Amino acid sequence: MGDSFLTTAVVHYTAAAVSDKGRKRPGNEDAFGFSIEHGVYVVCDGMGGAAAGEIASSLAVDEMLRILSARTVAEPMPGVAEQAIAAANAAIHSRSQRSNKLSGMGTTMVGLVVEERRVWVLNVGDSRCYRLRCGHLEQITQDHSLVEEQVRMGRMTAAEALRSPYRNVITRALGTQSHVTPDIFELEAEPGDLFLLCSDGLTRELTDSQIESLVSSDIALDESCKRLIMAANKAGGHDNITSLLVRVSA
Repeated sequence: MGDSFLTTAVVHYTAAAVSDKGRKRPGNEDAFGFSIEHGVYVVCDGMGGAAAGEIASSLAVDEMLRILSARTVAEPMPGVAEQAIAAANAAIHSRSQRSNKLSGMGTTMVGLVVEERRVWVLNVGDSRCYRLRCGHLEQITQDHSLVEEQVRMGRMTAAEALRSPYRNVITRALGTQSHVTPDIFELEAEPGDLFLLCSDGLTRELTDSQIESLVSSDIALDESCKRLIMAANKAGGHDNITSLLVRVSA
């Protein structure tokens, strides 16, 4: 009896997000969106010349929120997540095909979808999802980047990856091809968990241990987001920076 009570115990989610263009870029190609009511949280980091990156990331956030917020209990995850990612991919790809200025645009996407204690993490590219549990920060997603794939195959050390001239090269993105394969991870949330969705403008500047120390205290979520942005800017702010925090409470 006790076990079934534990898994059905109601949890609540709260969230906050901050996005900043950083100190070197003229505009902000990151985008984020969330609906606590529908349990959907998304961060995207766009790429492409002129305003193309901003268009790609905004399109992806809009499509993900639109489809995932409209899901019904009868539609099981992760099927709906795959539909949403396919729709976002198609929206960006078809828009880029219609305009020379937007040709080749794309975006990373990291998302979190929650249904009570069940949590799905969705990932395309090198934006990341972390979970802080009992003071320990763990990276849930795996970067779809050239250097990270080399590290996973044992062809490069983590230290070499940080210094590599190829560290900006991502191997998967939304919108650059007609089809894309996401990673989808299923987890169980516990009261006290804190999820961080972020663009690589944060993780390029700060180590995991620095991020852990900045989000581990019980301060307000928006304050934690601001701390992360400030620290990344202080460390160089070479790229746009977005952090979205989602807290689980009993």
